[in-house]
Amino acid sequence: MIRNAGARFSVLLVRRDFAVDRPGHGLVFGLAGILGTAGILAATSAVGAAIGSVHRASTSAGHLNVVGLVLSYPELNGAGWLLLGLAAVGATAITVAGRSVWRQRSTYRSFLERLDVLGGLDDYPAVKVIAGSRPEAFCAGYIRPTVYISKGALDSLTNPELEAVLAHEHHHRSVRDPLRFAFGRTVSQAVFFVPVLRSLSDRYVDLAELNADGAAVRASSGREGPLASALLVFDASAPAGVSGISSARVDSLLGESPRWRLPVWLMVASLLSLCALSLLIWQASEVASVRATFNVPILSSQPCVAMMLAMPLLGCVAAFGRSVRARSISQQRV
Repeated sequence: MIRNAGARFSVLLVRRDFAVDRPGHGLVFGLAGILGTAGILAATSAVGAAIGSVHRASTSAGHLNVVGLVLSYPELNGAGWLLLGLAAVGATAITVAGRSVWRQRSTYRSFLERLDVLGGLDDYPAVKVIAGSRPEAFCAGYIRPTVYISKGALDSLTNPELEAVLAHEHHHRSVRDPLRFAFGRTVSQAVFFVPVLRSLSDRYVDLAELNADGAAVRASSGREGPLASALLVFDASAPAGVSGISSARVDSLLGESPRWRLPVWLMVASLLSLCALSLLIWQASEVASVRATFNVPILSSQPCVAMMLAMPLLGCVAAFGRSVRARSISQQRV
């Protein structure tokens, strides 16, 4: 909860000037998009290079005698081992990305199924009214976002406040912010070897709210009062410990400049990480040599040990996914 938010918002009820959209949101999302896409491509390249370096061998692969059972195992040179490690990193990133996309889609569909939609809002074809006495308003949807507002909000807000709230949510809808938020969450979790992505993703969420607030104020003829009083209505009915009035939004409505700066050292570390990963993949793939049989353990008397090595790798991927999920749940509770 932001201390003295009501007192600070009281200043906004009599102000008339307001700055337009804060700059930088396009740059922040562009950087996150470029770095995230580059990271996914690097992960895919590592897996592809590792697969391409494998040569099928019937007799030249290594053999190990265990209690009379002859097991075959792949023979790798130094570059092959390096490429195998890079491929494990890439496979983990791809698995986490796929899991994140699936979970977000499933959560979104479950959320929409639980909504009790009463109908559309007069004069606002893109707005749906949902049941509920608590004031709520949000934008949901990836390809075709929709604005939802609760019956409680319609009963609690004045016409100027309602106009400001709808303008705020329509701004999110027009730029497809829900889809951008989902993309940011996915790449910041999956491309863990690019540390700046989490900071960029969090910053874009903040800027998206500031710009939506700017759209709401412009719809109110440059007056911050309707939006400020509407936010107080939403905040007063929010569950304990939850507030939509962040300090950044208050500062922005008061005309103060944002205090966030691009984390230069994190950006440098991320670029170096991507360059080093790409260089290692390129160099290792040129000289890597992996010879292995493709015997299936159940059907062959000479199973390839690589099949057994895949099990711990899958276990590591599952453990990493669980840790990401636990961290995400803890952040949502905070």
